[in-house]
Amino acid sequence: MADPKGFLTTQREVAERRPVAERVQDWNEVYPGGPGKALLPIIGKQAGRCMDCGIPFCHSGCPLGNLIPEWNDLVWRDDWTGAIERLHATNNFPEFTGRLCPAPCEPACVLGINQEPVTIKNVEVAIIDKAWEASDVRPQPPEWLTGKTIAVVGSGPAGLAVAQQLTRAGHTVAVYERASAPGGLLRFGIPEFKMEKAQVERRIQQMKEEGTVFRSGVNVGKDVTGTQLKQRYDAVVIATGATAARDLPVPGREFGGIHQAMEYLPQSNRVALGETVEDQIVATDKDVVIIGGGDTGADCLGTAHRQGARSVTQLEIMPRPSDERPDAHPWPTYPMIYRVASAHEEGGERVYAVSTNNFVADDNGRVAGLDLVEVELVNGKFTPVEGSERTIPAQLVLLAMGFLGPEKEGFLEQLDVELDERGNVKRDKAYQTSVDGVFACGDAGRGQSLIVWAIAEGRSCANGVDAFLTGSSTLPTPIPPTARPLVV
Repeated sequence: MADPKGFLTTQREVAERRPVAERVQDWNEVYPGGPGKALLPIIGKQAGRCMDCGIPFCHSGCPLGNLIPEWNDLVWRDDWTGAIERLHATNNFPEFTGRLCPAPCEPACVLGINQEPVTIKNVEVAIIDKAWEASDVRPQPPEWLTGKTIAVVGSGPAGLAVAQQLTRAGHTVAVYERASAPGGLLRFGIPEFKMEKAQVERRIQQMKEEGTVFRSGVNVGKDVTGTQLKQRYDAVVIATGATAARDLPVPGREFGGIHQAMEYLPQSNRVALGETVEDQIVATDKDVVIIGGGDTGADCLGTAHRQGARSVTQLEIMPRPSDERPDAHPWPTYPMIYRVASAHEEGGERVYAVSTNNFVADDNGRVAGLDLVEVELVNGKFTPVEGSERTIPAQLVLLAMGFLGPEKEGFLEQLDVELDERGNVKRDKAYQTSVDGVFACGDAGRGQSLIVWAIAEGRSCANGVDAFLTGSSTLPTPIPPTARPLVV
């Protein structure tokens, strides 16, 4: 145990973000010097609040099964080298999860039953940021090669995790990415202010030094077919993510100025990194409406602020969540509560329990507004509230309503893999699809989910691929999904 009295004497404390007026003027992370550096003055005491519970429910709250009490204790004892070793034992990329994960481990913290839970996510990011600074993160190339070859299609967190595990097991791994650089949505979907791309770049460099090969700018399904990959490699891993965006089929959807969030965010990321984007979608001097109240919507919100939007309104069809854990989500489950991201602190209006009836256009056929109506849940269906109709101005509308699974055309059709009832790639307990030697992990098989699930599935999938190629896996045994039932 860390500090035996820490949970009694120390209150929960988090690092302060940079002032709103300052941070909306640039694309740097919202914490001064990055979250790890901002947390260092307080993180030792915060780690000391961990009670090292006899049954650490935080393990089950985390899909990766992170050894949270162990590295909390090591941080409290100022053993940062030991802490990063225990953190990397279960998590390939804690700098990603420490910045982007909604931290389902924290609502599962036993201390959280009657107090504020331990700041697990903050401790995690402090460990990895300090490890990078101390050069404690080094390449781990294999001692020998197996002669087996694997193609991983997709370089998001699932693809990177499965590739790194298999490379370290001695297999020759090539990662295919249709974008100009690897990282998937980590690179082009997540704004700089949430995670600077230097975090992605140095992990990619580490993986290259370990032996992983990256083939960017290759659209599998067009530039090379799934059939060709199957013939060329001993195994193929589908890690393409769930990139089929949910649309809003209401009158006026065809008007100009209405875009999917993943059309808008990658462009702004490229520009923030110094690239030139022709006909960039920008929010400057516009009334922006974001349809969707999740993390992607918040990313659009923060981006619109930095582009100088006149106003930003974020719409959500669900009612406003409660501030406290609802009875329907008892401890240690992940509760649906009202959360405030850094982007929400920067301004904008959040409107709940509304639905878009149609879009309104100007004389040039571009969107000028939305006709809204308030809704309420009646017998499980959203029912319009009579007399609640209104119109709000909008010259830019961003659809951030989630994703419907992987794109089916091309690659998946060529491999002829079986899909499940939700349209995701169907796989067995070893993550193998209906096609021998073809595996699937992350959102492509699970559907839209959390970054921790993507990394966990990548690690588990690597075990399945390794066993398929060698007869028995030499990789660390992942925690089975049945042992982590608390995350929805």
